[in-house]
Amino acid sequence: MINPMDLLRSNLSRVRIPEPTNRIFKQECCISFDTPRSEGGLFIDMNTFLAYGKDCVSWNFKKTGNPVYLHIKQTRKLVPEDRPSKKPTLLAIGIEGGFDNSEAEYEETHNIVILPDYVTLHFPSVELPEKVRLAVDAILMAEGAERKEQVAAWTADKKQTSACAMNLQQIDNGVIVPPSGWKCAKCDKRDNLWLNLTDGMILCGRKNWDGTGGNNHAIEHYKETGYPLAVKLGTITADLEGADVYSYPEDDSVLDPLLAQHLAFFGIDFSSLKKTEMTTAERELDQNTNFDWNRIQESGQEVEPLFGPGYTGLVNLGNSCYLAATMQVVFSTQSFCLRYYMNQTLKSAFEAAPADPTVDLNMQLTKLGHGLLSGKYSIPALEKEDNANAATTTDTKQEGIPPRMFKAVIASSHPEFSSMRQQDALEFFLHFVDQVERAHSGKPDLDPTKSFKFGIEDRIACSSGKVAYNKRLDYILSLNIPLHEATNKEEVEAFHKLKAEKILEGKDVSSDEIVRPRVPLEACLASFAAPEEIHDFYSTALKAKTTAIKNAGLTSFPDYLVLHMRKFVMEEGWVPKKLDVYIDVPDIIDINHMRSKGLQPGEELLPESGPEDEAESNVPVANEDIVSQLLLMGFNHLHCQKAAINTSNTGVEAAMNWLLSHMDDPDIDSPLSQQSQGATIDQSKVDTLISFGFQEAIARKALKASGGDIEKATDWIFNNPGASASSDMDATSSSIAQTPVDSGPTDGGGKYRLFGIVSHIGTSTQCGHYVAHILKDGRWVIFNDDKVGASVNPPKEMGYLYFFERLNS
Repeated sequence: MINPMDLLRSNLSRVRIPEPTNRIFKQECCISFDTPRSEGGLFIDMNTFLAYGKDCVSWNFKKTGNPVYLHIKQTRKLVPEDRPSKKPTLLAIGIEGGFDNSEAEYEETHNIVILPDYVTLHFPSVELPEKVRLAVDAILMAEGAERKEQVAAWTADKKQTSACAMNLQQIDNGVIVPPSGWKCAKCDKRDNLWLNLTDGMILCGRKNWDGTGGNNHAIEHYKETGYPLAVKLGTITADLEGADVYSYPEDDSVLDPLLAQHLAFFGIDFSSLKKTEMTTAERELDQNTNFDWNRIQESGQEVEPLFGPGYTGLVNLGNSCYLAATMQVVFSTQSFCLRYYMNQTLKSAFEAAPADPTVDLNMQLTKLGHGLLSGKYSIPALEKEDNANAATTTDTKQEGIPPRMFKAVIASSHPEFSSMRQQDALEFFLHFVDQVERAHSGKPDLDPTKSFKFGIEDRIACSSGKVAYNKRLDYILSLNIPLHEATNKEEVEAFHKLKAEKILEGKDVSSDEIVRPRVPLEACLASFAAPEEIHDFYSTALKAKTTAIKNAGLTSFPDYLVLHMRKFVMEEGWVPKKLDVYIDVPDIIDINHMRSKGLQPGEELLPESGPEDEAESNVPVANEDIVSQLLLMGFNHLHCQKAAINTSNTGVEAAMNWLLSHMDDPDIDSPLSQQSQGATIDQSKVDTLISFGFQEAIARKALKASGGDIEKATDWIFNNPGASASSDMDATSSSIAQTPVDSGPTDGGGKYRLFGIVSHIGTSTQCGHYVAHILKDGRWVIFNDDKVGASVNPPKEMGYLYFFERLNS
């Protein structure tokens, strides 16, 4: 039998001493959620510095041939009962100043293990080769890649004061920014807009690699002018703390100590606003210190802890509850359970993964699926620790699994989700679905996201009596909440009267007295399908713009229907508001009446548009009320039209301010028609779509159908896979009605059962807390990060996202 030391020396070529730039994993297995505290400890490959649990290390040896591993095992120590706890000062978990999620102390042992026979050598030992000793010391002294990435994300969120802020020059050009109705001054983008703090220009943000986002107009404006600071519209709140200010010369998000003054310059005045409640950070800190608050978390209820397969909690990595709540519901669907658990083993996913499995989405989704559904990590903490600290521990809760590797992979292409800030669960769900769908581009039959996909058809009827049909695909049905449809209007009115009286008396309304509007879900669904007027619709039949009526319906019913309740709105005064409303959601819904019927007998389609129609349809129309009021002030009619158009018809004041600052423009007297006649497809936009892999003819056609907007053109291509370059159809063309939506979406009956709810606590999607409630094994279960228990009173009326599963008819 070979001597263990000789065996180690014979494999020294497979041992590397890590460099400072190497990522060293030593907290968690890259294939499972085993840690040094697991029964088998953790094995670190001394060549790649990737970590593996006891069940997985042999797979790595077979795949790579690397035989030498550092084995780390941690055993729990007793914790003194009288040890004081530290008060957190930072919204972080597991780092200095943050929440301490590792109160227990552990004793750590180290060994060198050589596979395949698991020959073991104790460390430290002077008999070990110097190269091995140096390598182990470097591994143990280095900060683990898992922790390093988490700390880096928190540190990255600490904004610095901009060097440009204190001496920022602002141009007095008469610009007054309205509280809503914003639009990029150089394109049609109405989201991802930035206000330049020097000249008040509102421009769109950067373009993402896939054509989404903005059109780079804000940064191009900086390159042309050198004006350094911009604030993102929609992030400005009354206390200004959440405002996203970007410095172009410093190429980073920054703090602007004079932001209130800089905003007031453009008519956004905060001087009269007083702080009447906690700041976002204070509120988050207060709520993160005590998670058991509010009805959504069923505080005050005796919740029975649950353990076993499908009842595994997810550790909060620091404002990651949006991810936890969403993924708990996603992995409660049969499609994701089959794809990443039942039909794929950890071993097969690892064998198919690249050299570094920590960056492979398929591997990390399989790891997450097995972690959540196997039940391996869903056992009471006392049992897991073999009663090591039974004398001082009374809780019977599970520790949960930390989804840090999954989060790193899924967020790698998204700057917000890769931060440690709170995020919108809806935005994360859509981003997640998009990434999974992209990963299955070559094997759509395996794509589990198609169970969420459905088709929407808009029927547009213009005053000519002719119709057009437009189709698109989506994964969520986003619903407005019609407060006027509340079923308890009298009670709400009485409450508001009582509240006004108490305010006059200087008294507060107690929580027991609060009455919220109750709106039936049926009313929200009806609002989606209700007729909607479209102003300035260009009719190819009338050769003119007119008012059309749009009706929406579904062309297919998915296996799982996700409803998004639009609870967040922007009030006058730039203040984001969350609607304080209850939604009465039944357990069973039937949406068969929402199925679109398509072209009906006797209906005549709008004719396809020609070049002259497109030119006319792109001509913007000024609001006549604004124009007439400006005319009364003595301005030229053409100038008034341009002012209204260039301010997106937002109002008289905005139009007047634009007019006063553009009177000397060289093209101020050019006819409106001349500005549109020269409109052609931008070749740079064609080239951008070609770089995405689309054919030039299809790219031109999509841009033509989308008014030159790259993001809309990309959506158009994906939503019209059967389109060919020769058909030359317009976005409003009737021939879209004859194009199949896609073979991907599933379809069936329209009867659904509620099985999942993602609820939100807080005043904004960027703060607060998310909790999931899921119907499992005939009972409702609450998933509150790592806390899993039988729900006593699920908050069905307070959901932000509702998940329904189709019933087999």
